[in-house]
Amino acid sequence: MSREGVSPRRGDDAVVMASSGSGPSRASALIFNGRGEYLLHLRDNIPGIVEPGAWSLLGGGREPGDRSLAETIQRELREEAGLEVPVLEPFAVEEVAESGSSAFSVQIFAGRWDGDPAMLTLTEGIMLHWFRPDVLPRLRIAPSITRLVRRHARTIS
Repeated sequence: MSREGVSPRRGDDAVVMASSGSGPSRASALIFNGRGEYLLHLRDNIPGIVEPGAWSLLGGGREPGDRSLAETIQRELREEAGLEVPVLEPFAVEEVAESGSSAFSVQIFAGRWDGDPAMLTLTEGIMLHWFRPDVLPRLRIAPSITRLVRRHARTIS
């Protein structure tokens, strides 16, 4: 079983497994800049949401009007942060099983954006911030996201 995975919805108590071959149902964005930093989203700390108060990737589930997961991630970035990333390339497909639910696949897209997150209009969560991969272990973040960021960072260094 692979422990390489990302859960845009749940952190440490997610069970991450090797891909089962079923198509992804969700998409997340691994956004990086020219300084080797990654854009992370601080989720609201309110009861009833998954992974409250933790740093995560932007993303979400495919909706009926989305013709592809590429459209899903572009829509999610616009809705959650008013963010337009011109080029998003598929990077990985990770399978995640949240506690008490069945497994689902997440298509991870990667794209470069060199903007200032303070200038974005965030509609979900608390804030967006750039982080270098070596800082991630000090954050409240799912270990699977830290592994995914580090894996991607090796491809651009």
